[in-house]
This record gives sequence, C-alpha cells and structure tokens, in this order.
Amino acid sequence: MQSFTAIRSFVFKYPKTITVVTVTGVGLFGVKKWMAGGVCHSKASLDGKTVLITGGNTGIGKETAVDLARRGARVILACRDMDRANKAAEDVRKRSGNENVTVKKLDLASLRSVRQLAKDVLASEERLDILINNAGVMCCPKWQTEDGFEMQFGVNHLGHFLLTNCLLDLLKKSAPSRIINVSSLAHERGQIYFDDIHQEKDYHPWKSYAQSKLANVLFTRELANRLQGTGVTTYSLHPGIIRTELGRHFWPTMPLWKRVVYAPLRFLIKSPKEGAQTTIYCAVMESLQNESGLYYRTCSFHVTTRWQCQVNHHPDWGCVATRLLIST
Repeated sequence: MQSFTAIRSFVFKYPKTITVVTVTGVGLFGVKKWMAGGVCHSKASLDGKTVLITGGNTGIGKETAVDLARRGARVILACRDMDRANKAAEDVRKRSGNENVTVKKLDLASLRSVRQLAKDVLASEERLDILINNAGVMCCPKWQTEDGFEMQFGVNHLGHFLLTNCLLDLLKKSAPSRIINVSSLAHERGQIYFDDIHQEKDYHPWKSYAQSKLANVLFTRELANRLQGTGVTTYSLHPGIIRTELGRHFWPTMPLWKRVVYAPLRFLIKSPKEGAQTTIYCAVMESLQNESGLYYRTCSFHVTTRWQCQVNHHPDWGCVATRLLIST
C-alpha cells in the first residue's frame, strides 16, 4: 500500500516528466517497429525442395536458412570459412529441427572456387529449386579478387553472376524455381562505370558498393528477360539496414564523433531475423510465382527506375559481365 501511495505521489508531482518519458518510449517503439519492416506470412512448405544460400553462415543468410529449413527444404550453405559454416549449420539444424542442412565451400573472390562449387552441386544434387545470392562485402579497402577484379564488384556481382549461370540448367530442370539476388537501397545511388568498372582511376568504397548493388538489380532484370518461358523466375531486393557483420569495414573508418552520435540509433536497426523477411518472401510467397525481374522492399514490390537509366545507356547488360569473365 505504501509503495502504491509513493508511486501515485510521484506521478502527481512530476506529470510532465512522466508524459515525456511515456510518449518518447512509445514513439521509439513505434519507430523500431516501422524500421523492422514487413513480415513474410506465407505458410508455404518446401518439402522435397533444395535451396542454396551463399554466405549462409551469419546474418540474414543464416536466418533465411533457419526459416527455409523449418519449411522442410534441404538447405546448402555455401560459405568461405568452413569452420564457421559448420558451426552455423549445426545451429540451423537445432533451431529448425531439420537435419538436412549441409555445407559446401565457396569463395566468391575466386572464380575457380565458384566453378568448383557449381561442379560439386551439379554432380551431387538432383534438383535446385531456390538459389539465394546473399553473400557480399561492403565498403572494403581497395582490394582485388584472385582474378584481379575490384573486390566489391567481383564478390557482390561477378561471382554470383558466374555461379548463377553455371547452375541455370539445374534450375531449369527443377522448374518452377527461383533466383534471388540480395541487393541494397544503395543501388539507387549507383552507376555502372563502363570506362572504369574496377575503379582503378578513382576508387571510393561507397561508390564501388553502389555500383555492385546496381549490377545485382540489372542482372535480375536481364535474367528475367532471358528466362521467359523456362519456369525460372528472378527477384532482387533491399533487406533493410541490419545489425550484421556486413559493416565491419565501414564502421571503424567513421570519425569517433559520428560513431558516438550513431551508436544510440543502433537500437532502431533491424535484427538479422527481421532483415531476412524480404528474402524469405521472395523465396516462398506463392503470389510471386508469375512475377519476375522485379525489385522488393519490406516484403512488397517497390518501383525502382535506376536500372532503366543504365539499360538505356547499355541495353545488353548481360554481355558486359560475360565479357569480363571470358578470359578467366
């Protein structure tokens, strides 16, 4: 009784403070829920289906793997670090209750590794129903892949471009099947620098990242055109701003004062599970079966015109990446 009296006395004594704290708390909760975006409500089963996810050992890739494994799919995690991948696979099995989760080696910075994975999959898998090109690198220093490509363009686009094309026959054989390219909102600021595609003259981490993410959207669109009538559909998406390892190269380069200012805002950033929802939506939503080549955000179609600017500049986008890979 005394505690209740003390609380009531405090409320009557500081009504404005209580109101401000309450409104602020409710407002922050509302903003966080809004930032979390949509949720995939599909109950689709994936029994008998096979899914391959690149970079499935952490972040949204791992959360996607858990969800699709729960739906009954055979899930292949294609990862660079096999120790971490095996630990992730064990966690996916435990959380999903599905033992049919396996790991295969993939280093997207090596076209030799990409081809080896594709050869392995074609030899060992009877079908491939969903290919999720999820792995990526963001705002790294000026590095090169094993084959001499700029790292972000090489890993985020060229590696996935080659992997997808190597697996196309199996995807067609398994139709209806889906190809999902995890892009980013950053693509809207992107431009394809045809005269300096590896940024050798003027490298900037964000500029390179935006170019690679625009390439994902263009690739998705071009694939849709070329795969009409095959039963293979394509999707690109922005997963949102998420608390994952993707920003490991970006965060340390920020000035200290910016990190101090931005630190409290991390409360509002999506969790990996929330960030995986649009990928899952594109992978399983039944209503998307007859849609292809489109771009999605927060579990819904989103209009993006940035790809059209680049298509007008260079209409046969598919040939650009092909020519880059011919010599390798």
